[in-house]
Amino acid sequence: MQRKNAIAAGVALIIGWSSLVQAGEVSGMVTARGARNSANVVVFVEQAEGPFPVPSEHARMDQKGLKFNPHVLPVLVGTTVDYLNSDNVMHNVFTSSEAAEKFNLGTWPQGEFRPFTFKKQGTAVMLCNVHPEMEAWVVVLQNPYFALTDESGAYTIKNVPAGTYTLKLWHEKLKKYEPQTVEVQNTGKAVVDFTLTK
Repeated sequence: MQRKNAIAAGVALIIGWSSLVQAGEVSGMVTARGARNSANVVVFVEQAEGPFPVPSEHARMDQKGLKFNPHVLPVLVGTTVDYLNSDNVMHNVFTSSEAAEKFNLGTWPQGEFRPFTFKKQGTAVMLCNVHPEMEAWVVVLQNPYFALTDESGAYTIKNVPAGTYTLKLWHEKLKKYEPQTVEVQNTGKAVVDFTLTK
């Protein structure tokens, strides 16, 4: 009986391990021409087979040093974002974007936060009516296969199921680029580079 249980456990472990490794990785570089650097470009799979479970852990956007941090936040549709005030001044968060239902979360002091759940795909600009110079973006996506570039333009999208996909970009100012088709192999690594311009 113990031997049978051990064999069953071993088979379950192998099956579980196999399911984990049946995914690949997409990485590359984005050259953002006309921007200060190549950071804050969202690289994403346009469409993937779902449904996808909503993350139980909330994403976070902080207000610190009179700036939103991060400046660009990509999330899966259905994700709740907590807006935290870390400054010793009052802050507000509002948007006129349809993707965020044109919300106004009000104004609150240091140490407090307000949540909002993004139920629609699209992009939403985040603003503060106390400090009009503050601005950030939330990019709401259909699937969890996305990444944000660093200053060099490097990105990596992990755990992408095997298949053929269209990769697209989002940047707050630069819009011209060529979408790329990528074929992801099980446990393989695909490299896709982009050039992004005004």
